[in-house]
Amino acid sequence: MKKYFFFYFITPLFLFANTASLSKPQNVKADLITVIKSERKMYLSNKGKILKTYKIALGGNPVGAKKVLGDQKTPEGYYRLDYLKSNSSFYKALHVSYPNRKDCANARKAGKSPGGAIMIHGQPNNQGWVKSFFKQRSDWTAGCIALYNSDMDEVLKFVKVGIPILIKP
Repeated sequence: MKKYFFFYFITPLFLFANTASLSKPQNVKADLITVIKSERKMYLSNKGKILKTYKIALGGNPVGAKKVLGDQKTPEGYYRLDYLKSNSSFYKALHVSYPNRKDCANARKAGKSPGGAIMIHGQPNNQGWVKSFFKQRSDWTAGCIALYNSDMDEVLKFVKVGIPILIKP
């Protein structure tokens, strides 16, 4: 009788003890953004658990890391979102801290500028034609990471300036 008491009465208490941690509180913020360029996906995570996944568009020449201004590539590496751009040509924009020192040194060796103004942003303002390209998952940015406008609104609820972003091939 004693061993059955434990199974029937104590075990359910342990099962229900952790249910509160299974539900996501609405105020959980992402502590990392990961972009997998080959998947055309962006992941928001907190303590290693994925909170949200988004389809993205990249630079027009997405394979390989950004090296110089005008190469149409999205950077690869570890950066931070360092500010929210308030006067963007795109629907809301978060600036990625590209170029870093290594990016600048590599571009300088090539005798060129590394470029800059890499953002996570929504669709262009006043240009509805881009929506058809985006639905086909085409890469149409100059090197930025683009989302649907509704996804950009949601991202801004989960992230704050200063969050790290890891961009992988």
